[in-house]
Amino acid sequence: MPPALQALLAQIAGWACAAALARTGWLPAGVWPFVGVQALAATIAAAMLRSARWWLPIHATFAPLLIVAGRLGIAPGWYLAAFALLLAVYWTSFRTQVPLYLSNGATVAAVAALLPAGRPCRLLDLGSGTGALLRPLGSRYPESRFEGIEAAPAPWLLSRLLAHGSGNVSFRRGDFFAEPWSRYDVIYAFLSPVPMARVWAKAELELAAGAIVISNSFPIPGRKPDGVVEVGDRRATRLYVYRVAGGRAAK
Repeated sequence: MPPALQALLAQIAGWACAAALARTGWLPAGVWPFVGVQALAATIAAAMLRSARWWLPIHATFAPLLIVAGRLGIAPGWYLAAFALLLAVYWTSFRTQVPLYLSNGATVAAVAALLPAGRPCRLLDLGSGTGALLRPLGSRYPESRFEGIEAAPAPWLLSRLLAHGSGNVSFRRGDFFAEPWSRYDVIYAFLSPVPMARVWAKAELELAAGAIVISNSFPIPGRKPDGVVEVGDRRATRLYVYRVAGGRAAK
């Protein structure tokens, strides 16, 4: 079931439960008992629908925040502006189930150590965000080429601005699954568990033998990594490294 539909059903279940209890007289008078029951029921429904864990606090706070916002008397235009900002940053995360993750400096160093030694390479960052990985790599390896694809307009625009003047680093908007990967030596992904099987299927189909896929935090299901790098940062980040054995060169 799509996450957006799960969220809608959970909220409907929460309101229905609160309304049913209110009609029977089991709830104390006032809006907050009603809203409290709705929030609790929606959260339980989301858990029963096996929504991602990060949806649960959203369901727990959605209705209470609606009441608070309504009592603050905020002009409707501010809500529209907030929605537009969130849309620009997260874009289709509700559909792809890939939130915005930023790679830290320790991860940059760990990825740098995995790049092919002694020769220039070409790396593609899937969902490159603000370019936090590619910009320092581009400075460190001026002879190599680093490219990122990002769907959300705000992170993409920021990455373009921050990388201005970097001749070997570039960013473009789009769907990384719709782009050819055949010219890259390294694919880097910091996504979520959801698309990883599809990432590996495309990598095996298009990459040359010997190319590597580096997945930050999320292993490819059903595939044993060729190496696991402990980054040693506060997040206890792991990089899962997969080497393409056959690839297009063997086809």
